Amino acid sequence: MTRPPLPADVLAHMVASDPGRPRLTWYDDEPGPTCGERIELSARVLANWVAKAANLLQDDAAAGPGTTMGLDLPAHWRSLYWALAAWSVGATLVVGDAAAGADLLVTDSPAAAARHGGDAVLVSLPALARSHPEAGAAPGAVDEARELSTHGDHFSPMSDPEAGDVALAAEGHDTAYGDVVVPVDQWGAAPRVALAGGLDRVLRGALAVWAADGSVVLVRGNRDDLHERFASEGVTVDSRRSA
Repeated sequence: MTRPPLPADVLAHMVASDPGRPRLTWYDDEPGPTCGERIELSARVLANWVAKAANLLQDDAAAGPGTTMGLDLPAHWRSLYWALAAWSVGATLVVGDAAAGADLLVTDSPAAAARHGGDAVLVSLPALARSHPEAGAAPGAVDEARELSTHGDHFSPMSDPEAGDVALAAEGHDTAYGDVVVPVDQWGAAPRVALAGGLDRVLRGALAVWAADGSVVLVRGNRDDLHERFASEGVTVDSRRSA
């Protein structure tokens, strides 16, 4: 009996099948310092971000199966590599109100990081950040922008999760590793899918897209010319319409 694909399998397949093709394109239209950003990651580059984050979790926080990791970030390109990193080490990813109670916390809030103590990673959302401007307000937290680059570009897990282990805990609903990757057949092969919405929805949607050997266009905020943008990006499915 073939075991169901795990998130780490999905990432490995993308790298093996076509490492240079864009797999994640991010647009930030939300008013604020990151408005106007466009980020594009190939499978190879995405895997590199995931490897560095997973090495940080495993080496510095001893994270693995049985560890809970809270993800207190918006639906953002950085959220996706941190989610994949948690799943690479076999941890349970917790999103929503319960994230603050997890063993580890990945957050863009200095106040939340300070409340969590030493087991927190403080994330800077701007693409070119080299340190968090308020890192001093969260003593003991890992400043991701400063420290992530020091970790290795390749990752080997010390332990793999079982299919029945909890991969994602969101708003009181637990999803096992064996159930978290759910391809959407009607999207077709190698779809280019526009995603938006809450973090839980985006995480599940991205896994579904990648399981179909596709790519994600993730947007935050809104603007009048999204239809033209998606046309220029070659989007084949606009899943936001069912959000």
